[in-house]
Amino acid sequence: MELEKLKYPIGKFNPPQNISQQDLDNWIDDIEILSGKLNKEIQGLSENQLNTPYRPAGWTIRQVVHHLADSHMNAFIRIKLALTEEKPVVKPYFEGRWAELTDSKNYLVEPSLKILEGVHQRWSSLFKSLSEEDMKRTLIHPGYGKEFQINEMIAMYAWHGNHHLAHITTLKKHKGW
Repeated sequence: MELEKLKYPIGKFNPPQNISQQDLDNWIDDIEILSGKLNKEIQGLSENQLNTPYRPAGWTIRQVVHHLADSHMNAFIRIKLALTEEKPVVKPYFEGRWAELTDSKNYLVEPSLKILEGVHQRWSSLFKSLSEEDMKRTLIHPGYGKEFQINEMIAMYAWHGNHHLAHITTLKKHKGW
């Protein structure tokens, strides 16, 4: 399988030009059910399987699970900042360096699964309560040098969860797990 397909099994994120209520509902549903899907996919995997990279020079399944928790905790906070402040500038972080820390490389995945479950329950509840005006509130991400609306962040993180879930499901299929 070619490297690009291994990196982006569901394709690269394409920011939506027009966002309908149906789009938002679908993305919020994806966010709401991600932790359950992830739990199902890694249930019963051995330590050796958890420590298998999804592509050459890529993260292991364990690192992917911890990365999702790290990333989505950061995004949850960023969105709450956007809802409570005017155009906050959010702090970027070095996700690759975080993935190399011992808790990401060696620690049990269960705590990160619990984090994802809790964050995603709160996130989806929050998203469902937002008005159209709230959805258009923005934050500034200096790493991208642009403003993002909350509705765009919902699209991005629905894709992000499915993107990493596909890393795991593609690897499992390829390995016959």
